[in-house]
Amino acid sequence: MKRGQRPSAEQVVLMLRQIEVQTAQGKSVAVACKEADVSEQSYYRWRKEYGGLKVDQARRMKDLERENTRLRRLVADLSLEKQVLADVASGNL
Repeated sequence: MKRGQRPSAEQVVLMLRQIEVQTAQGKSVAVACKEADVSEQSYYRWRKEYGGLKVDQARRMKDLERENTRLRRLVADLSLEKQVLADVASGNL
């Protein structure tokens, strides 16, 4: 993975699985991360977020997060429009 590129959720799960296999074979986390070209910090952050997920579950989780973000923006926009209409109707604008 090139520096600066963010891996997809599926790639993260696969890298986590690869590192876990290598640590089970007796390698240290540092060595396994280095071979996977991942920093230890990223490994622990990803393990916290994606630990125990399968590839399809990680994909679904990211899709749901994107949908949630879209819906939050939509609600914020509609709330703003409602407030503007209420201000116009009451003569405050």
